[in-house]
Amino acid sequence: MNEFIAILISVFVASWHVLVEAAPWMLLGFVVAGLFRALLPGDMIAKHMGGRGIKGIVKASALGIPVPLCSCGVLPAAAGLRKQGAGRGPVASFLISTPETGVDSIAVTYALLDPLMTVIRPLVSFVTAIAAGVSVAFFERFEKPSAVVPEAGQATGSCCGGTCSSSAAIPEVPQSFIEKVRGGLRFAFSDLLADIGKWFFLGLLLAGCISVFVSPDMLQLVAGNEFLSMLMMLAISVPLYVCATASTPVAAALALKGISPGAALVFLLAGPATNAASLTVISRMLGKASTAVYLVSIMVMSLVAGILVNRLYRFLGLDLTGWVGRPVHTEPSLMAMAAAVVLILLTLRAMLFKGRAEH
Repeated sequence: MNEFIAILISVFVASWHVLVEAAPWMLLGFVVAGLFRALLPGDMIAKHMGGRGIKGIVKASALGIPVPLCSCGVLPAAAGLRKQGAGRGPVASFLISTPETGVDSIAVTYALLDPLMTVIRPLVSFVTAIAAGVSVAFFERFEKPSAVVPEAGQATGSCCGGTCSSSAAIPEVPQSFIEKVRGGLRFAFSDLLADIGKWFFLGLLLAGCISVFVSPDMLQLVAGNEFLSMLMMLAISVPLYVCATASTPVAAALALKGISPGAALVFLLAGPATNAASLTVISRMLGKASTAVYLVSIMVMSLVAGILVNRLYRFLGLDLTGWVGRPVHTEPSLMAMAAAVVLILLTLRAMLFKGRAEH
């Protein structure tokens, strides 16, 4: 019994650590979602990112490259785009290119890894996002309509569970810039947060379980085998939460232990783009079949990119085991912990108000 309680505490502590790391980015993500809602008209989103066209997928992939959001912080922004009429393919592309890169993570990559990886990382992210978006759009015809968000071309208000919130709809009467921003933020921190909050926290518990029962030290056992190290990186990074910026020093530390640049790239791509905390929300956003296609696309593209990058380093005469300089470790700040508490309170508030509105 005591052992069970100790394991339970460890899971909650691990979940808390994930929440602390994700909370600032989640809050930033809701701000971005609110700004998207306020400044990007729904008809423009539907026009440029609606349907299954390749143009919308490419635009969504390019839009996500410079945005500094993690795999959890991108969720509210992507959900906001989906509600405004963006197709599943473009949303999937945005969900990949955004967390895999960002202006901050690109700078950290240059500082901790090497100039070549600094160029390769965003480039491969862009290609992966397009490939996943095209795949999701192709298989979208076999997916049932999502109950969480409307399909492209439908009403852009937030209508969940048969009730519609007036705060989610953008009024047609002229508004000032401040009024638009306020309305967008109100939508993001009420309707949108209530929609995905409970699924995010469920994912946090799953991530905590994985953190307790799966040891990252397992990676060291296969560091000498190029392909097995990529598979191990993929197996570990897919369910675990790690943002693009935080994944870079981890990749640098692993590289010092002999991990090849290809294996490190697999971690840098798959880690930020997937985790247990986000997949539960993405499944509700895109549907189960589209989420499966989304996940498989990331895994396949990451492995292919890893193999090609190792060949590129060999072709250029670079050492696969000594290609990086030094690791850097960061600790969560008091601000991050405060953000976690704020996110919990805001989620409870949004869900409480939504419950009252439905009754």
